[in-house]
Amino acid sequence: MKLFRLALMAALIAAPAMRAWSAPSDIYPDPSHAKADIASALKTAAAQHKRVILDFGGNWCGDCKVLDIYFHNQHNLPILDAGFVLVHVNVGRFDANMDIAARYNIPLQKGVPALAVLNAKGKLLYSQTGGEFEDMRHMESTSVTEFLTQWRPEQKGCSVVEISC
Repeated sequence: MKLFRLALMAALIAAPAMRAWSAPSDIYPDPSHAKADIASALKTAAAQHKRVILDFGGNWCGDCKVLDIYFHNQHNLPILDAGFVLVHVNVGRFDANMDIAARYNIPLQKGVPALAVLNAKGKLLYSQTGGEFEDMRHMESTSVTEFLTQWRPEQKGCSVVEISC
């Protein structure tokens, strides 16, 4: 009986810690933060000579979670960190930040996640208009690698000079 009480007490003490450890964190902040987050990202991008990726989605979206995992894997994170400032734009249940999605030509009816790439001045360089990452859970992380590589900013001061004698 004493062993049972000890085990029960240990389980009660460990339960909150286990819930905190296993609880998924939200990727997308409260929808009301989007405009301020974008403004902050543009300032950071300008100071660090990076581009901004707007990731439209919601915390309920499994494909959005897979995209975030792919963004942060060992192959993609160095590319992301070197060239981009990532902003998660919460679209709620397709009832929030519709104006921002429209501004950046994101057709949310095609699904999320959907990405837009901006230069450091806020100019739209690219938007996913065809639901390209909408089925991310069935895609490979290399599709994210290709996207990041294609849209990363050009490296200034780097060139290859061919010398012929």
